[in-house]
Amino acid sequence: MCAVAMDAANPYDNPDTLVVSRDGTGEFRTIDDAVEVCRAFMDYHKVIYVKKGVYKEKLIIPSWLTNIEICGEDAENTIITYDDHANIRIPGTDRKMGTFRTYTVKVEGNDITFKNITIENNAARLGQAVALHTEGDRLVFINCRFLGNQDTIYTGVGGTRLYFKNCYIEGTTDFIFGPSTAWFEGCTIYSKINSYVTAASTPADIAYGYVFNNCRLTAAPAADKVHLGRPWRPYAHTLFMNCELGGHIVPRGWHNWGKTSNEQTARYMEYNNRGEGAGTAQRAPWSRQLTKKEAAKITIAEVFKSDTSWIPAE
Repeated sequence: MCAVAMDAANPYDNPDTLVVSRDGTGEFRTIDDAVEVCRAFMDYHKVIYVKKGVYKEKLIIPSWLTNIEICGEDAENTIITYDDHANIRIPGTDRKMGTFRTYTVKVEGNDITFKNITIENNAARLGQAVALHTEGDRLVFINCRFLGNQDTIYTGVGGTRLYFKNCYIEGTTDFIFGPSTAWFEGCTIYSKINSYVTAASTPADIAYGYVFNNCRLTAAPAADKVHLGRPWRPYAHTLFMNCELGGHIVPRGWHNWGKTSNEQTARYMEYNNRGEGAGTAQRAPWSRQLTKKEAAKITIAEVFKSDTSWIPAE
């Protein structure tokens, strides 16, 4: 490793790894403290290594931070957690918090990576409760766990690109939702109750919303009537391809959110899925089964507009 000159005004202005540990054996005891010392708009890759522990933090990665990797020591035992939900009152007011203030982790910056870490909203089931809220572009999540109930992952800005690989995502209702373009590769999606997995709100002028490839959809024993998705906005785009769909997926597959007009605009597709829930005979007639030729065109490069340089190599 090459030596890096250090700025006396900011000794952390270098690509060295920062270590966070709850037990005080690292340089920082909270992830937020480590984020705070990072220089704005870094042109080098900086790692924040988080040792095992439970970090109760409402963490924001601000828009002026780039090229940060937050890497946990162990995905199951390195946990960022908080417990806000939509019906909590904002302190000093009579107003409820609402969905979009409930995040445990909010990522505003671009080119941010999370690895081997759990992001959790462990609020009681009293309202929407977001674990991960994204606004940045070119965000990567590898071997992470996202735990929550309703609205676990909110992908919050249309046109931004997100890549999830080998992640575990659980929730109750609409637990992957929003307007971003996101590719889920080899992920496990776990439904805790009878409800809806996705609620995309893809803008009409964006070609792709959520693409699930080689994923596995599973459920709690009591969940036996789960829909693949319902359109939060009319032009929602969601595709499941090469996935294993458990028997909890209803034969119809998709829901129109109670509006027949959504059936004219929603872009719901499947290809080459398997498992008890993959039968196509009773699928909603306004959803589509792609042909082999159509599916072959749907690659990461196509979905992310040819720029895949930000996705880590195998």
